[in-house]
Amino acid sequence: MDILETHAYDRRQGRKTSCILFLYLMPFFLATAAYFYLDSHGLLPGLPGSPDSPPSVLAAGVKSAPVILLALIVLSWSGFQSVLGVAGGLVFSSAGDWCLVWPELFFPGMGAFAVAHLLYSFAFVSTRYSTYSSSSSACSRLIYVILFVLGGGVFVHLYPYLQKLPDPGILTAAVGVYLGLIVLMVGLAIQTRRAAPLLGGLSFLVSDLMLALQMFKVLEQVEHGHYIVMVSYYLAQLLIAVGDIQAVENTDDLGKWKRA
Repeated sequence: MDILETHAYDRRQGRKTSCILFLYLMPFFLATAAYFYLDSHGLLPGLPGSPDSPPSVLAAGVKSAPVILLALIVLSWSGFQSVLGVAGGLVFSSAGDWCLVWPELFFPGMGAFAVAHLLYSFAFVSTRYSTYSSSSSACSRLIYVILFVLGGGVFVHLYPYLQKLPDPGILTAAVGVYLGLIVLMVGLAIQTRRAAPLLGGLSFLVSDLMLALQMFKVLEQVEHGHYIVMVSYYLAQLLIAVGDIQAVENTDDLGKWKRA
């Protein structure tokens, strides 16, 4: 009877936690909605919806605000340790968002996102995720082989288009390194065996692939291509953040069961 009562209590606590988390995430949803509204109506100079206007600090702030809010939420739930994990990755991602508003800051922006992927990778191999990750070494190797083969195929496809750009040598090397880091991050997200980080990593991969295909002129014109990039990007960051919060909650629950 005690076990049944404990299980019912845990379910009530889980529902309560979900409601609180949803309230915490409301600023993120509102900031994301504001970004898409301003962009789609061309109301803010510097966003893609106003292509003839120059980049602006205000546009960069509006674009990066949703991810900054996610970083604050993760920090409040996961504590200071998340600075070297998902919260830190979100901060560097917001810096990348800021930089990419200005085309001349493409390299610093890509560097910021590369650091973000490293921090996400550190988080996915932490003890919070390893408590419920049970992938065999053979399965892990297979996952990485598949992902790196796919990543290599993407790089080979992009290569001739990269050679047409200014400073092709530096850009080609940078894209290759970045592609390796995001593939590593996605592989580690899959190994957590948790839906939120897994889907978040894959969504990030979709966003970056669509961005690369458009930025490097592989695809001349994709209808609503910018919105595909940003929707999948914000979704990826949301799922990674929620996954980290769930990891903390599950670790706490595991500790309670062990003490019991």
